[in-house]
Amino acid sequence: MLSFMSIRVGTCGWSVKGGRKAYFNVFRVVELQETFYKLPLAETARRWREDAPSDFEFTVKAWQVITHPSSSPTWRKAGLKIDPEKAESYGHLKPTSENIEAWGKVLEICRALNAKICILQTPPSFSFSEDNVENMFKFFSRISRDDLVIGWEPRGIWSEKMNVVGEICRRLNIIHVVDPFRRMPTHYGKVCYFRLHGIGGGEVNYNYKYRLEDLVTLKKIVEKIASSGVNVYVMFNNVYMASDAREFMKLLEV
Repeated sequence: MLSFMSIRVGTCGWSVKGGRKAYFNVFRVVELQETFYKLPLAETARRWREDAPSDFEFTVKAWQVITHPSSSPTWRKAGLKIDPEKAESYGHLKPTSENIEAWGKVLEICRALNAKICILQTPPSFSFSEDNVENMFKFFSRISRDDLVIGWEPRGIWSEKMNVVGEICRRLNIIHVVDPFRRMPTHYGKVCYFRLHGIGGGEVNYNYKYRLEDLVTLKKIVEKIASSGVNVYVMFNNVYMASDAREFMKLLEV
């Protein structure tokens, strides 16, 4: 029987009513969403780490200023303001001093949380092109990583370029983050990381509630990967994420 520790189940954000303390009583991993919109202070991140159980794990969604252009609606939602003259220097993994500096701040938060995994989600506007591929290689060649596992969840036309995505991930030593109900990852190492956004629709269908047969299918996928010694993370990111994740955990324990 598989060790439960080889499969970690959680949600993208504090999904349990009652906040962090209530969440700690149910799950052993969370993907922080605060870090995508607006980075917390390092002191705040350290306090979160201190308040959590010793075996609790934080994964971090990277700050949007690195991945999303300043014209993105999520920038406006977060109330981010920058010098207009530097607006073009942010987002899309450009190898600019502004993006590199922003990554350094993300890395500081990861250290404060003792996080092992950081996820970079790129928007559809970061489409497949020679310039974007070149920028990715330059960006990742210039940043510090510590021992972080870095995951890349591409959106948009990249889904039609899976061979290219796989080659990029292998050469950059990053893992391909996917929703397994849409596609399987082209590359992962000791860690495989799934983000579940609901079945149907386009890239996401947040209003979807997973059925038992869906979770049984997911169990087969996850256990097959975990059986080869890979640590699999299953992070639900839909309206019903807390209840769906709980049901999946029960299924794994059968």
